Amino acid sequence: MKLSAPLAALLTLVVATACAPQSSSNSASDKDDKTGTLRVWLFQEVGNEPKKKVVDTVVAAFEKAHKGSRAEVEYIPVETRAQRVKAAFNDPASAPDVIEYGNTDTAGYVHDGGLLDVTREFSAWSEAKNTDPTARQSVTVAGKVYGAPFYVGVRALYYRTDVFRELGLKPPKSLAELATTARAIRAAKPDLYGLVVGGAYTYGALPFIWANGGDLATGKAGSYASALDSAAARTGIKAYTSLFSDANCPAAKCAGMGGNDTVTAFAAGKAGMAIGGDFSHAAVEAGKVKGKYAVVPLPGVAAGSIAPAFAGGNNIGVLKSTTHRTLAVDLMERLASKKTQSALFDAMGFLPTFTDVRDRAAARQPFVQPFVQTLASGTKFVPASPAWSQIDSSLVLPTMFQEVISGKKSVDGAAASAAAKMDSAFGSAG
Repeated sequence: MKLSAPLAALLTLVVATACAPQSSSNSASDKDDKTGTLRVWLFQEVGNEPKKKVVDTVVAAFEKAHKGSRAEVEYIPVETRAQRVKAAFNDPASAPDVIEYGNTDTAGYVHDGGLLDVTREFSAWSEAKNTDPTARQSVTVAGKVYGAPFYVGVRALYYRTDVFRELGLKPPKSLAELATTARAIRAAKPDLYGLVVGGAYTYGALPFIWANGGDLATGKAGSYASALDSAAARTGIKAYTSLFSDANCPAAKCAGMGGNDTVTAFAAGKAGMAIGGDFSHAAVEAGKVKGKYAVVPLPGVAAGSIAPAFAGGNNIGVLKSTTHRTLAVDLMERLASKKTQSALFDAMGFLPTFTDVRDRAAARQPFVQPFVQTLASGTKFVPASPAWSQIDSSLVLPTMFQEVISGKKSVDGAAASAAAKMDSAFGSAG
């Protein structure tokens, strides 16, 4: 499976980011201790136990290979990662050595001087030659490599086959049909959300903006301007926020939900549909809806089209403050290795970043196909600017959605306010 050309073009922007890293190749620390304890921060998943089992195996092999060394793994919430990582950058003594981070965070973390340049090690790593070029670009800033790709992820539409069969429904072919179908489910089964949505679910909401011709920003690295207040973007914002009603997903319950909350609700049998990732598969399989759901691409505006999905994914990196460079890089490579990515695909549904591993995974697991279709139809990315970390951590988009959902502001007012905050962040990032 190959990632789409639009994704490759968008992720290439990361390479051209305007802000050069504060350090190029060496640790901030002069130490490279070959024994001791490494602290590792990985993201907490919905249904985290399968991920933990895979990681535990990696850690055991690492500790066996490096006598006198240990790796302590902490699983941190994705939603609070910005605050945790910023504090770690400012306090090296309590910082982890190895972290999992989102591909949207790369430019910002490099700009802040937090990630170690591992270009030399990555180039020498034998497995790196099979890394998908776009995944490699997601760890690259100004030609230097700051981590190893961990997995690629996109979202699609999960739906209850038993509910659809009972109500005589078919998977929606357009966003308008999606809303109609959601209301039909809620009307027939008031104990279910039709389509469970979240006011804090940024990456579930963005396809509505993109499908309607809107975008987050215009420009290029170093010179972005928000496009949230464009007519097309406002149409998408209205389409998404209109789903927060008693006729589908009541605002009182759904406005504060994030992506994990919506997947949890679907897996627990509380919704007819949900927007979830390939990485949500294990959690759904472990829930009450096992054997009673299917997945199709999230539809776009035109019947039969596919809404552009966010080209997500995570990377594994080493903090520049580490005093165990050699050990930390080795653990990074073990966590991001072909063996680990294959195991994580089997355990969690994470799509591998190695082309050969991903091709084998897609061939043996049919659930991957809707996500492959989504990738192939064209995906989108966030602005490749260090400002995005600030925009994301300050909850600019969730605040905008929630202001509309609560009735505090109109779509136009909330979009204008969010656009102003984004422009301020772009300006301050330089």
